[in-house]
Amino acid sequence: MDAERSRLSARFPEIAKTPVPPPAPRRPSCAEELGALIDHTLLKPEATWRDAEETCLEAIAMRCAAACLAPRFAKRAGAILRGSGVRLCVVVGFPHGNETPEQKAFSAAQATAQGAQEIDMVLSIGALREGEFLAVYEEIQGVRAAAQDALLKVILETAALTDQEKVQGALLAAWAGADYVKTSTGFGAGGATVRDVALLRTAVGGLSGVKASGGIRSLEDALAMLEAGASRLGMSATRQVLVRYEEAR
Repeated sequence: MDAERSRLSARFPEIAKTPVPPPAPRRPSCAEELGALIDHTLLKPEATWRDAEETCLEAIAMRCAAACLAPRFAKRAGAILRGSGVRLCVVVGFPHGNETPEQKAFSAAQATAQGAQEIDMVLSIGALREGEFLAVYEEIQGVRAAAQDALLKVILETAALTDQEKVQGALLAAWAGADYVKTSTGFGAGGATVRDVALLRTAVGGLSGVKASGGIRSLEDALAMLEAGASRLGMSATRQVLVRYEEAR
């Protein structure tokens, strides 16, 4: 880990940031505190506006951190969420990350103009694997600028990467100004794992948050991700998890 950080820092000293110690694990004491760490998510390609509207209303009722939706729902979803305390999160470059940097930046700017307060972007996975580190950094930096004051989460799609590539991607994202690094889209070969969450937390330390997403369907999974270092969770099984938390107390 330290060796990879040193190699990348030596190669790009102009963008490297000084490591910051990681924060303590999040340990919610009640269902409401857990809900405040969750992005209630609907990203199925077949989802209708009625589905998106229901997701927004559920997120409000459960006092989630955000409702995470596809770009086409942004404007109407923003109107529902406005003033609720639940933020609107919109995905960019989803789910494969193969759009050009300019397309991703445009999508981020459009989403924020339509009310998005958070942007979850998929980085160029292939470029990262090819070692095109400066291109990856500049792409994220471009989206960071286009997103303005919105929180930016960068999706790595960890199931497609080696541990070395995960560390490289996480560092580049944190150095480029991402507020979070995120494990998965939920549409790749695998989702979040406790091991990957711990790896990303160690990589970024306190430079950015870590969002665990993809395949989190139980209370046990959710709490394990938080204990490993996640500071935000993305899931669609939010209600089941919160109900289970109440029952377990």
